[in-house]
Amino acid sequence: MPRKAQGHRLRLGRVSEQGRIYLVTTVCAGRRPWFAEFARARCCVQSLREVEDAITTLCFVVMPDHLHWLLQLDHGELPVAVQKVKANTTRRIGRLEGTRCHIWQKGYHDRALRREEDLQAVARYVVANPLRAGLVRNLRDYPHWDALWL
Repeated sequence: MPRKAQGHRLRLGRVSEQGRIYLVTTVCAGRRPWFAEFARARCCVQSLREVEDAITTLCFVVMPDHLHWLLQLDHGELPVAVQKVKANTTRRIGRLEGTRCHIWQKGYHDRALRREEDLQAVARYVVANPLRAGLVRNLRDYPHWDALWL
């Protein structure tokens, strides 16, 4: 008998703490590479920019089938910010392609960083994803990332 997905357990007890830094990862439904196409990836980037009233984006990388986002929650709730990014990305891509689409898996993974963690090291790890995945040889050749420190 197949095991039931346990993702709902990750959400139990989730707390949004203002001032806390989070590393969020969210994945495309079925790991479909929605963001392999430039215009679609830019829809996701634009959606990240739209929530900057509630969060400070420290860095992000939009991979072909998922998003890594290092952020500081300034006010509001983390699930609300993530949901806005996912909904706005889906809406933008739907408008771009003239159809309704299902982009994201339900939920997301988040990790609250400890105060003593080296943020720049975490950010370097996040933005180096395209290199480790073999998508580019030089990070300058990958257009869908940004970092506060650069």
